[in-house]
Amino acid sequence: MSDQVRQIAQRVKELREISDLTVAQVASKVELSPEEYEAYESGRVDMSISLLIKLSELYGVDTTTLLTGQAPRLSVCALTRRNMGTPVKRAKHYVYKNLAYNFNHRKIEPLLVTVEPGTNADMEPNSHEGHEFDYVLEGALRLKVGDQDMILNAGDSAYYDSIHPHAMQAVGDKTCVFLAMVIP
Repeated sequence: MSDQVRQIAQRVKELREISDLTVAQVASKVELSPEEYEAYESGRVDMSISLLIKLSELYGVDTTTLLTGQAPRLSVCALTRRNMGTPVKRAKHYVYKNLAYNFNHRKIEPLLVTVEPGTNADMEPNSHEGHEFDYVLEGALRLKVGDQDMILNAGDSAYYDSIHPHAMQAVGDKTCVFLAMVIP
């Protein structure tokens, strides 16, 4: 695993220990087996964005704190210029950039997501608490939510309860870029 994955895992472990919680207690709260959770906390397995959101809620810290070790400082306005944002490598099929990483106490996680053609061919799903809003900026996106399977083109959007398994893939030979608003 990468150094970044190990650093995030170490921060999560320290928060658990400071909170005087056991691996089993945290695993139960984030709906994982103790063995699965321990694999994340040890840095052997990379954490998904949905797990990071659950852990940030559990510990009362911002996801930016888990990702970078630094708390966001802005509370009035956070400007993110084009092609900027903090890269978040949390899923093997998607590349995320957090567009409000430096804003404290966010109510949503605004993410710019890039999906390359050919990735997630098996439509491997994920799920997490809350809702999600996806707005396609470039290319075309196949989105499967539960039993619904749809194609979104530039300008199309979908809002859904993200507890239902969902998966995305770029359609055709163009990269798909979309704005994902994850609402815990």
